Amino acid sequence: MKYMKRPMILLVPYPAQGHVTPLLKLASCLVTQGFMPVMITPEFIHRQIAPRVDAKDGILCMSIPDGVDEDLPRDFFTIEMTMENTMPVYLERLIRKLDEDGRVVCMVVDLLASWAIKVADHCGVPAAGFWPAMLATYGLISAIPELIRTGLISETGIPEEQRKICFLPCQPELSTEDLPWLIGTFTAKRARFEFWTRTFARAKTLPWILVNSFPEECSDGKLQNQLIYSPGDGPRLLQIGPLIRHAAIRTPSLWEEDFNCLDWLEQQKPCTVVYISFGSWVSPIGEPRVRDLALALEASGRPFIWVLRPNWREGLPVGYLERVSKQGKVVSWAPQMELLQHEAVGCYLTHCGWNSTLEAIQCQKRLLCYPVAGDQFVNCAYIVNVWQIGVRIHGFGQRDLEEGMRKVMEDSEMNKRLSKLNERIMGEEAGLRVMTNITTFTDNLKKHVVN
Repeated sequence: MKYMKRPMILLVPYPAQGHVTPLLKLASCLVTQGFMPVMITPEFIHRQIAPRVDAKDGILCMSIPDGVDEDLPRDFFTIEMTMENTMPVYLERLIRKLDEDGRVVCMVVDLLASWAIKVADHCGVPAAGFWPAMLATYGLISAIPELIRTGLISETGIPEEQRKICFLPCQPELSTEDLPWLIGTFTAKRARFEFWTRTFARAKTLPWILVNSFPEECSDGKLQNQLIYSPGDGPRLLQIGPLIRHAAIRTPSLWEEDFNCLDWLEQQKPCTVVYISFGSWVSPIGEPRVRDLALALEASGRPFIWVLRPNWREGLPVGYLERVSKQGKVVSWAPQMELLQHEAVGCYLTHCGWNSTLEAIQCQKRLLCYPVAGDQFVNCAYIVNVWQIGVRIHGFGQRDLEEGMRKVMEDSEMNKRLSKLNERIMGEEAGLRVMTNITTFTDNLKKHVVN
């Protein structure tokens, strides 16, 4: 009960593992700054994380209904609908209950849950934004009006032509097909584009946005200066990442982790195992690609651990699991940090999600990149072309995979680049910079409490 007198900061993530994870780590940092963080999630997320958050961590987990039947899938558009139409009234009720004694001093809102900004404003609670990805991706999406003005994209977000281009100064080249909202059918792309334009229109009203990334993402340091706004132009951006180095909490997984794979790793030689995971949120890569990857892994002869959810396994060849039982392990979910820290893992075949990228850098693992959707193409461009700590593959044919693994494993300079990048973003100097930025934010909140 010693936390009950602390001023409260409410945290509202977008309801997915990759968004809950960094906000829980921010919550852990806020505890050390004298606040009581309250993590607010839909009931289906709350049931999975609340039992795994220890009371001594000082974080309170609370839930609100999302109005979705338990048996229905929660895809992007279902979640968007419930965030806009159902969850606001429940969040407002909870805020008013928690703030009866005036102890709610701020609400930190994941920008992908921008609906909560309106609720905070209606309740008179100061709000700050949280961006869980690279600053470069924030800059790209916030530049939508300029992309339209210059004719790179239409008013509905569709590229006017297919080509490679630097969308912003100091960014590596991206294809016009790699924009974060270009996922699915034409109708889906337009709807996602509307989601982003609405999100950033709301974000402009915020005084602060906390970014889970590090200064000087671009190797020459120019990117940061190009993207951070002056106070008169919009929110003040503070880079507070990567949070994985500073949080005391072990982030709970939304799924049960298979720790048996760690015992299997103990039997493998150093730097020989390929770890494969495409994250927690992306849709299946499709049965044909699952089959191609399965056969390519088998033909490579290399030991592997492959995270493949049960509902994604329909593409596996008949009898595959039995055939590769000695060569590799196929698991439903894995303890990723423990796995990446293991000396047997030589490279990581990844979708280039931002949390996974940061964990790979922390553990200094080489990356084999296959981006699937959203910000993953931006992350991949930095991994491959700027930091040069990975290799991109464009398919899962036997030749594609073998050539990619050969390039990533035989690059004699990659370990040096990984070590240098690790020190730059995880070292002592970087850590002091992160805590200085977090303290700048919390000192501002403490002044609000005093006033």
